[in-house]
Amino acid sequence: MTSNTDSVVVLFKGGRLQTWHRLTDAQRDDYSAQHVELMLGVAHEHGMMTVEGFRLMEPKQPWERFWVLEFPTLEGAEAWIEAEMAPPYGTYGYYEYHLARRFAEDYFNEWVTTPRSETEPLGPVDPHNLPPLDVDRDSYVVLEFARMLPEAVLASEGERGDAEHRELMKSVAREHGLIRLDAFQLMAPQPDWHRAYVIELPTIAAAEAWMDAEMVPPQSAYSNKTMHLSRRWSPRFFAGWLSGAE
Repeated sequence: MTSNTDSVVVLFKGGRLQTWHRLTDAQRDDYSAQHVELMLGVAHEHGMMTVEGFRLMEPKQPWERFWVLEFPTLEGAEAWIEAEMAPPYGTYGYYEYHLARRFAEDYFNEWVTTPRSETEPLGPVDPHNLPPLDVDRDSYVVLEFARMLPEAVLASEGERGDAEHRELMKSVAREHGLIRLDAFQLMAPQPDWHRAYVIELPTIAAAEAWMDAEMVPPQSAYSNKTMHLSRRWSPRFFAGWLSGAE
């Protein structure tokens, strides 16, 4: 399994600082309009390919949302990060960015049993008339951050239970109707995680079954995994951001 080098993905853990809520309604509206207008310009100029947000069901203040932002070039990813942190809006945000590549896309697509149809955009985005944003309650998304432990390379596939683990996860996908599984390989591995996974399932029971299966030994004894439950964040609104991107 290999990484896809045709695009660059920004994985973004973000949120708003407490200072944002000390602003007046008029200030927040003004700063938000400026921000959206700036980001739309970057998206269109650099041919943004993906913009998806996920709101944590248990916010880790100041981390509230996880974003997957995909561009055809590193230049586009850098431009997005720079613009997102620009004041005045950027002064009130929490930012943790990681550059990544899509990983084993074709392989994991085969696990999907109930793929989601393409999201219909809400309509053209008007920075000065933004709609109320909310989560999509039709599914649950497991955000998983994982790595194999250093000693895993010293064990055989049989000792790690690799094949059994793959079959277990595929069985959960089949039984519970896996909607999608996106994998990302960090370009600069972190101490606690080297890959991120976005796993969408139709019910809370399905999400729990997935997380339980991920922790079954012996494979779990050779890996480090952190998982968070989330929901898609205003997907129809953000689908409109890709309109006009070149």
